[in-house]
Amino acid sequence: MTELVLNTYGTCLAKENDNFVVIHKDGRQMIAPDKIRSVCVSRGASITSDAALLAIQNQIDVVFIDNSGKPSGRIWSVKFGSISTIRRHQLDFNQSKHAVEWIKELLIKKLDNQMALLLSLLPGQNEQTIKQIDNAIRRIDIYKEKIKHLEGNYLIEIAENLRGWEGITGKIYFNAVNKVLPVAYQSSGRSQHPAMDIFNCLLNYGYGMLYGKIEGALIRAGIDPYIGIFHRDEYNRPALAYDIIEIYRIWIDYVVINLLQQNVIDDDCYSIKADGSYWLETMGKRILIQSVNDYLSEVISVQGLERSRLTHIELYCQHLAQIFLKFNP
Repeated sequence: MTELVLNTYGTCLAKENDNFVVIHKDGRQMIAPDKIRSVCVSRGASITSDAALLAIQNQIDVVFIDNSGKPSGRIWSVKFGSISTIRRHQLDFNQSKHAVEWIKELLIKKLDNQMALLLSLLPGQNEQTIKQIDNAIRRIDIYKEKIKHLEGNYLIEIAENLRGWEGITGKIYFNAVNKVLPVAYQSSGRSQHPAMDIFNCLLNYGYGMLYGKIEGALIRAGIDPYIGIFHRDEYNRPALAYDIIEIYRIWIDYVVINLLQQNVIDDDCYSIKADGSYWLETMGKRILIQSVNDYLSEVISVQGLERSRLTHIELYCQHLAQIFLKFNP
């Protein structure tokens, strides 16, 4: 199964004889519903109501994305994933001491992943870069231990420390990653809205894709993605997806770093606006979307279970739903 991406202006997804048909300037392409896992619709593309209903009937996620790759809206069945008990207990969990341990474990896993990715970048680097990356790993590990031993019964008691340490380790991590990028792609730091260089432009679009996949997985598991645990002040935003993405960001980092190291991204892949911001164009989106989806489709072993990366996200959300369902305040 694959993700169908409609990102060319004028492209339309319709229904014909219980199949999807993609209509574009170069012709038509028929696709059976059982071949599609999700549909992403960019600005300028469209989907008919019959095609939307066919997607709902086959439990296919339909997501509308903006120019930065983030979901702007989605279509799903009126059957909200599972029973409402999960979402009621989700609220109770958020106000408990168990939320403290959950978010600490999540941030520790994020830092472990960052250190592992930095280690994977060491081969082939010069001595100075190796020392810089080793130093970054040691510094991140110090903050990991701080998080591990931080005490508090409720998240409000420790949230300020956690956010501060997360910000510091993020700067350390991205400064180290920057050392292994080709000079033409090196960045002066993280820039999100908008991106001020191609590295951040690719990261932001990739993270946007990942937000959508995690939000969809939460909905299918019966969890409300708008009730965050650590990210609580994101009004009209899927705050819980912002929490969970932290342990999976390195998958996007890895894909982007490899694309830039291979010099795959050229001037045709992006544009620079008058304010100096960078935006992916059709070719850049096509390369990144295909690379991310290929990477998420690869089978890996997590705790002895071999599944695709995307399936591991689904399983994580299902496991979290069971934690909420069984939670007794």
